[in-house]
Amino acid sequence: MRSMRAAYASATKPDEPLAGLTVGDQPEPSLPDGWVTVDVRASSLNHHEIWSLRGVGLPADRLPMILGCDASGVDSDGNEVVVYPVIKDPGDPRGFSLLSERFPGTLAERVAVPAENLVPKPAGISFLDAACLPTAWLTAYHMLTARGRVADAGSVLVQGAGGGVATAAVALATALGKRVYATSRDAAKRERITELGATAVEPGARLPERVDVVIESVGAPTFEHSLKCSAPGARIVVCGATGGPFPKVDLRRVFMMQLEILGSTMGTAEELAALLDLCVERDIRPVIDSTYGFSAVSDAFARLNSGEIFGKVAVDHLH
Repeated sequence: MRSMRAAYASATKPDEPLAGLTVGDQPEPSLPDGWVTVDVRASSLNHHEIWSLRGVGLPADRLPMILGCDASGVDSDGNEVVVYPVIKDPGDPRGFSLLSERFPGTLAERVAVPAENLVPKPAGISFLDAACLPTAWLTAYHMLTARGRVADAGSVLVQGAGGGVATAAVALATALGKRVYATSRDAAKRERITELGATAVEPGARLPERVDVVIESVGAPTFEHSLKCSAPGARIVVCGATGGPFPKVDLRRVFMMQLEILGSTMGTAEELAALLDLCVERDIRPVIDSTYGFSAVSDAFARLNSGEIFGKVAVDHLH
């Protein structure tokens, strides 16, 4: 069996996730009926990879597992494509799984996906930029548009800006002409938020107005603030709980203000295509914290795990 270079979870370590990361040879991807192979040119990292290395959603019987959800590359016909990482999966209670959960991921020379998971890459966007979009940026786009109904909003609050989803939400909401507020504990990150066109504030700070949409990925530390900052009828859209999953919720504020608390995960392949078009049309590019050659992918994981990032950690597979 032919092999290829890959970054994979060889073990899961709840308290020391990077100890389970291995870079080495893995078998070439197999091709079920209707699946195709993509030669990966670029990928990007998500906190999903760190959770996988901790063993969350990745049981020991699936190891070794090639990590990674995001990729752009070239298909077998020579077309430049972006990989949509959501795979239909009747065995999963969600009805789907992400690449690297049940099927090998994108941090390899090649990845196999169903043919319908290939989205054409516009000529106006680079492989590296395109590889940053399918998870964090698509999640932010879906949160704003489909769940948050941002077209009907004037203002948006993004909690905990710095990570991939939050910086994407700031950049996209600003590009869509909304008044954007974003919180961060880090003064340097607040300065960078301002450069993206948003008003940066410290966590818990009083805003000059109540907002129509809140993008919430932090959870327990910020949720009370999200509720207090919400205008009547506001949508609080939740895609994560990096700071803790059990916030205190004052239900009186929820019903008196008629607030909507909405869960959100990923988006559709059609939304990924629309996001790519929007990036080209409005000249939006992903916020990239740092780029590593594939030979330094272990350093890329260390950077992601440091918690100091602002934007995406990208991987150039040609170096």
